Amino acid sequence: MPTPEETPQNAWLIVTSPENFETTQNLGFTVQGVKSRHRKKAQQIRPNDKVIYYITGLQSLAGIVTVTSSYYEDQTPLWQCKSRPGEEVYPLRFHIAPEVILTPEQYLPVIDVVDQLDYLKKWPKEHWRLGFQGNIHLWPWHDYEAVRPKILSQAGKTKSKV
Repeated sequence: MPTPEETPQNAWLIVTSPENFETTQNLGFTVQGVKSRHRKKAQQIRPNDKVIYYITGLQSLAGIVTVTSSYYEDQTPLWQCKSRPGEEVYPLRFHIAPEVILTPEQYLPVIDVVDQLDYLKKWPKEHWRLGFQGNIHLWPWHDYEAVRPKILSQAGKTKSKV
């Protein structure tokens, strides 16, 4: 049984491009940044929170990490913002540790779990993609619990090379 210090407080969804996910991967899933306009959300991030990655364009979930620090600010350019190239460096950062990271062949298509996500009920079913716009979202714990076993299951799958 986890101690109160080990209990996750929140589940977060990070919406990221394949390139920025690769950057986070190249950093060993040790740090994650969010855009400066999300300061209020960054201030809510706590150690032991969970973060799920959504990959834009691929419309898939790619892994889960655990937050290991409160947020801090760092202006070192690491990630790229396609909508504001050269301006945004994702300066609100927090340390993370990987729990499960999928390979691109294992990514979980969100369409496979749309019906199980309370978060998406804010929008008409055919517009579920609206829930994946922006950089960071606080997710219902129920949704985290719904997708976690599916992500873990995907991690156990390998695509056969034919």
